[in-house]
Amino acid sequence: MNDCYSLTERLAQHLLRPVDTATRTRARLHLLDWLGGVAGARRGAVASALIQGGAERHVTAAFLGNVLEMDDVHRAALLHPGPVIWPTVLRGSDGSDFIAAAVRGYEAMIAVGATFDARHYAHFHPTATAGVFGAAAAAAAGLNATERQLAHALALAGSVAGGVWQTRHDDNMAKAWHVAHVVETGAAAALHARRGITGPRHILEGSHGLYAAMTGAPKPMVFGDGWRIVEVSFKPWAACRHCHPAIDAALELRAQGRLVPPFQVETYADAVTFCDQPVPATEAQAKFSIQHSIAVIAAGRDATAADFTPAAIADPVIARLREQVTVNATGGFTARYPAHFGARVSAGGGSVELFDTRGDPERPLDADGVIAKARSLFAWGGVANGEAAIAAALGEEKPSAINRLLDSWLA
Repeated sequence: MNDCYSLTERLAQHLLRPVDTATRTRARLHLLDWLGGVAGARRGAVASALIQGGAERHVTAAFLGNVLEMDDVHRAALLHPGPVIWPTVLRGSDGSDFIAAAVRGYEAMIAVGATFDARHYAHFHPTATAGVFGAAAAAAAGLNATERQLAHALALAGSVAGGVWQTRHDDNMAKAWHVAHVVETGAAAALHARRGITGPRHILEGSHGLYAAMTGAPKPMVFGDGWRIVEVSFKPWAACRHCHPAIDAALELRAQGRLVPPFQVETYADAVTFCDQPVPATEAQAKFSIQHSIAVIAAGRDATAADFTPAAIADPVIARLREQVTVNATGGFTARYPAHFGARVSAGGGSVELFDTRGDPERPLDADGVIAKARSLFAWGGVANGEAAIAAALGEEKPSAINRLLDSWLA
């Protein structure tokens, strides 16, 4: 690639490579994982508001993919691609190669997100800021856009990138709305670029671009030979990913018969910043609470969606256990982050230290594990045609077949 190209132009060139069979197979597991998240979220307040309000199916699906906090995650980029990419590509026609479009969307979203720094993550929601690039890439690929059209779709989308973390500080639905917003914005950017509308070539690296506005020291963009969807982790438990290392370690201590109070959790600084929540009052706060996560494991539960509901929060056993959890950041875990999400949990005279978490590429959730997770979420959401959804995700070539399932869930 020539340095005369802007970063978005170089990214567009990178995205137009063929997508191999193994990567397509991996992508289908991520589709199934997202469908499970949507199905499981049918029981919540976000779904009720949208369905009762008459929202279109594709809008509701875009909202629901990350509501349960069980969406896939890329560690280095600190974002969740699945909830953005799948509702975007499913809006395409049956003539589109929607699996390849999804792989390209994942690639664009991760490539941009991985260049953002700690200053960006302190203030901005990367699933939104980088997500708009992923949605634009996925939608443009579904429209068979040329390299030039794809580059302009990325530039147009990036020119309105946003999403701030104030949404974390009270009980609201803006985090899910961020995802729906970037799906709509990315799709519009792709459509208009296809019609000849142009965007700012240097939207990332320009003097008034995203890096200047949103970062202190952006990292180089990486253009590898493979597809970065293979770096994306699956989330086994219904909590913020920053809670997962502690949950994983606590489960191992429980298996040893040592998970008895008091509990000490050591982890990386961002986990404490986002998830030091000793007294959660809402479902969202519980999902962002290491204390609650440890308590539900100590109470013999498995950190499923049922374990973060108002009933679980109010459970007196869990409440007493939460009070006996202390959480601290330590340099060793922080130094390895974000490439590795780790924690040490100490209790009952023992401790378990993990530097990678179940579902990460180093400790993968295999196909059977992804299918089992999806089945549990279909059951939680009251979906009767879960087996049909599994078959469609793993083998269907047309978006319409998936959309018919979503129609049956979200009407």
